[in-house]
Amino acid sequence: MAMDRHDKEKEMASVLLSAIYVDVISPAQISQGFILLLESADDLSVDIPDAVNVLALFIARAVVDDILPPAFIKKVQKTLPESSKGLKVIQIAEKSYLSAPHHAELVERKWGGSTHLTVEEVKKKIADLLRECVESGDTVEACRCIRELGVSFFHHEVVKRALVLAMEIHTAEFLIMKLLKEASEEGLISTSQMAKGFSRLEESLDDLSLDIPSAKSLYQSLVPRAISEGWLDPSFVKTSAAEGDVPHQDDEKVKRYKEEAVTIIREYFLSDDIPELIHSLVELGAPELNPVFLKKLITLAMDRKNREKEMASVLLSALHIEIFSTTDIVNGFVMLLESSEDTALDILDASSELALFLARAVIDDVLAPLNLDEIVSQLPANCSGTETVRMARSLVFSRHAGERILRCWGGGTGWAVEDAKDKIMKLLEEYESGGVVGEACRCIRDLGMPFFNHEVVKKALVMAMEKKNDRMLDLLQECFSEGLITINQMTKGFARVKDGLDDLALDIPNAKEKFGCYMEHAKSRGWLLTSFDSCGADEPTGQAAAS
Repeated sequence: MAMDRHDKEKEMASVLLSAIYVDVISPAQISQGFILLLESADDLSVDIPDAVNVLALFIARAVVDDILPPAFIKKVQKTLPESSKGLKVIQIAEKSYLSAPHHAELVERKWGGSTHLTVEEVKKKIADLLRECVESGDTVEACRCIRELGVSFFHHEVVKRALVLAMEIHTAEFLIMKLLKEASEEGLISTSQMAKGFSRLEESLDDLSLDIPSAKSLYQSLVPRAISEGWLDPSFVKTSAAEGDVPHQDDEKVKRYKEEAVTIIREYFLSDDIPELIHSLVELGAPELNPVFLKKLITLAMDRKNREKEMASVLLSALHIEIFSTTDIVNGFVMLLESSEDTALDILDASSELALFLARAVIDDVLAPLNLDEIVSQLPANCSGTETVRMARSLVFSRHAGERILRCWGGGTGWAVEDAKDKIMKLLEEYESGGVVGEACRCIRDLGMPFFNHEVVKKALVMAMEKKNDRMLDLLQECFSEGLITINQMTKGFARVKDGLDDLALDIPNAKEKFGCYMEHAKSRGWLLTSFDSCGADEPTGQAAAS
């Protein structure tokens, strides 16, 4: 209907879509609705002469407003007939609008300006008006400012931030409660938004307690007070209990683990020290909670800049190589996807970000493509996370996927896995052709990926077999003597070669015989565990021997 009306109605339709996104209509339903429109674009053009351009702008606006993922454009292109107007719509949306400089501002102003604000702008305005309310004591003015924001679908953020402020500044508690009560009585903040705000605060109590030690007790005093004053629905307590929120059911060990995990992750984002993080994680002594750590890692990274997102992906590769099993990774992503709708309340592009993390895990060999199907099979029916996995799959199987996904966050502080493999191969080839052992060791050290040194061991052993050059063993001996490659990494490297011996034997007939000699040589010099032959192959490296 909006397509056949004035710009005002088109703008109103776009704002309405943002308002009902997630709350009323799921991400999957939004995508399906636009697909239906694209499929009927030829019919629409009969009644609306400019239907192609108008629909292209609606789609571009949906991408800018974070209610359609950018991957939607590429995904739907493959399903539309070449001669259809629907395909033309997608091409115009991509080339004329989304590829233009400053496209977000251009698209948002296309229908004569917009009341739409970015999530960060809204959050800042909410924080400012609450602070001003505390300073001035004027709740009437604060209600007016909330109304002027024009984001009724985001009022749960007002509730959450107001309650946090009341916890931070005890003297402001009475005023904050008065503001929320007045906002409720005026119908400014709906019952559902009020409950959602309390629910979001409840979910973040563990993290909040790190800064406000009394957060949980304060929260427990605020809920009954809000219910008794009539501005929080009494069913909120029952709903919360029925949902079985994890923070209240976890035992003390799990609660402490989560607190420690958050501290370890934050320290890692500051130091970029992967070995230290792995050491700290091992010291926690709770490998059964590895999926919880993964969820915390990616959730914290999603709310930060590209640097931290890249660091999280690099760390995930290291953890999988070092201490996480594939099952840990799968379960961690399942937990993330199950709570993706809640995450989207704070991070509106959470679905796209999660899809990138999933795709990156596949590209980095942390997950196999088949693991994506395994993840979907574990998700509840009608979970929006299913659409996120589909988005990740489309990213993985798109053209030049590897290079684009490895660069999705603009590179990073460490080498990507594929880059590291290339560097390792080049330094070994240079050493094999007559290079100096000291220079080869320096190059390995400069990689700065000690958790990935098993790759050096594996490639060195394979190259020794292929080139019939046992000089490679001298390099491994020197690396071990200098403490550059640990016995654990040596064992992992040998285990990976052992796992791939059948395939290697196709190209190197005496591979098994050679490997046996190398294994005995390493044991005799102390850089391979004497028990390796019986247990080495069971080492959970999570990687295949073949590159």
